[in-house]
Amino acid sequence: MCGRYSLSRDPEDLAREFEVARVDVREKLADFNVAPTRQVAAVLDRPPSDDKEAEPQRRLTLVRWGLIPSWAKDAKIGNRLINARLETAAEKPAFRRAFARRRCLIPADGYYEWYGEQKGKKQPFFIHPSDGGILAMAGLYEIWRDPSKEEDDPDRLVWTCTVLTTTAEDNVGRIHDRMPLLVEPAQYSTWLDPRLDDAAKLRSVLVPAAPGRLDAYPVSTAVNNVRNNGPELREPLPAEEVDEQAGGLF
Repeated sequence: MCGRYSLSRDPEDLAREFEVARVDVREKLADFNVAPTRQVAAVLDRPPSDDKEAEPQRRLTLVRWGLIPSWAKDAKIGNRLINARLETAAEKPAFRRAFARRRCLIPADGYYEWYGEQKGKKQPFFIHPSDGGILAMAGLYEIWRDPSKEEDDPDRLVWTCTVLTTTAEDNVGRIHDRMPLLVEPAQYSTWLDPRLDDAAKLRSVLVPAAPGRLDAYPVSTAVNNVRNNGPELREPLPAEEVDEQAGGLF
């Protein structure tokens, strides 16, 4: 699964990386301990107006992590839907409509995963591109109408997202059996195109990280607390401080 990640890029950098036409994000995106329910950066293609026939425009915007299906009565369901399994996302009621029409990319420097069996003593690892690049995690997004708010309330529409996951491969699989799915740059347009609803084709552009593309190293358990947030969370943990049960992994 993916339950915590890091993103420290400026909106301008992300706009260039993903060839974004419209940037809805103005503040610096520096969050080294991104947690569910927070506002996160997402790249998506949508028509610039209500005209569904108009050419989609690529946007960098903010959405809340934890997908709320359009039919949900209560926003709390989003707390449980931070990840969607690729194996079932196209058919599962919570994700089916989003998979067909509302797909996005979730940029990340890397993500955190925990290894170990004993609760409270799991060793966190930071998993990131070995070349220092950015991860484009495959995501789905929804626009939920809050029934408790008036029609003209600007906060009535709640944009939310989830991260698609798959079976982990390579060294990452030794830490956790699931990992985020990635989209390569050449496939951004295909994945984001809201006019494409061919599930088989969409699945074909999603890939786990190629062997050797990701590096992983242990980090401090300070990342366990969502209130901790800073670049030090991504610093490699000295060998003498690594939990014994994780020491043999890398």
